[in-house]
Amino acid sequence: MAAVLEVEVGGPGEREAEEVDLSHLSPEERWRVEHALMHAKHRGHEAMHAEMVLILIATLVVAQLLLVQWKQRHPRSYNMVTLFQMWVVPLYFTIKLYWWRFLVIWVLFSAVTAFVTFRATRKPLVQTTPRLVYKWFLLIYKMSYATGIVGYMAVMFTLFGLNLLFRIKPEDAMDFGISLLFYGLYYGVLERDFAEMCADYMASTIGFYSASGMPTKHLSDSVCAVCGQQIFVDVNEEGIIENTYRLSCNHVFHEFCIRGWCIVGKKQTCPYCKEKVDLKRMFSNPWERPHVMYGQLLDWLRYLVAWQPVIIGLVQGINYILGLE
Repeated sequence: MAAVLEVEVGGPGEREAEEVDLSHLSPEERWRVEHALMHAKHRGHEAMHAEMVLILIATLVVAQLLLVQWKQRHPRSYNMVTLFQMWVVPLYFTIKLYWWRFLVIWVLFSAVTAFVTFRATRKPLVQTTPRLVYKWFLLIYKMSYATGIVGYMAVMFTLFGLNLLFRIKPEDAMDFGISLLFYGLYYGVLERDFAEMCADYMASTIGFYSASGMPTKHLSDSVCAVCGQQIFVDVNEEGIIENTYRLSCNHVFHEFCIRGWCIVGKKQTCPYCKEKVDLKRMFSNPWERPHVMYGQLLDWLRYLVAWQPVIIGLVQGINYILGLE
């Protein structure tokens, strides 16, 4: 069956249909022809395009201001809506574009995360739940970090032409790298948001932390405020399983707990007195600092994944109402 593309060319008032036979072209050549025909179709619409660009810029500025105000005034509702959009928006595109591999991974991640979140929000809190929560989200954090690094390296190798050494087509190598990069960044952002929500619930349930008020319990020097369990290793001792860490405010915690609280749970204050945590002092090893930088990158990317599709959809709606194509 012959592949024929029909396109209208010419300015307003002088449009005429033109058929182009694409059956004898390769996929790359067909894409170039379609791209050239699209430019020919939109030639002479510079004023309309300039108006559409202005609408896009104005919408982005206004939306950014509104989102910043919302986050400052009502952080809890902002975080919940953002988390819901982060979770649902990619699912819509996955089903629409038939990305079944992503859908399978999304379902598995959602099932385990739903179970972990359910455990974290139960009252009374089971003693083993905080460790379970931080272990799961720390595992996903490390996996997303490694996946993102591999994807980034694959993209860079493709840009430098190193894929030809392994006889891999550039488009296949680039698709592989971008896919891994997306998986790493998306699940990295998603797990941090779920971890933050679970950390708030668990810490409030244990009673040593309150997001808006004073703690409901007095913290002993031998109890970790993150998990509520006893601390058996002194700060100056070397632990067999894990060490004990003292913050600048002199409160002590299991090293695993406070690292999970700061990195995975996105908390940069003491779980008890809310004094700011010096992350540079906590992660003095230079090999650990990229984890902090990666976490900050994920926080920035949340805006692109969660709100950018909404803003673009709003711009499309404005253009449609104004009759701009």
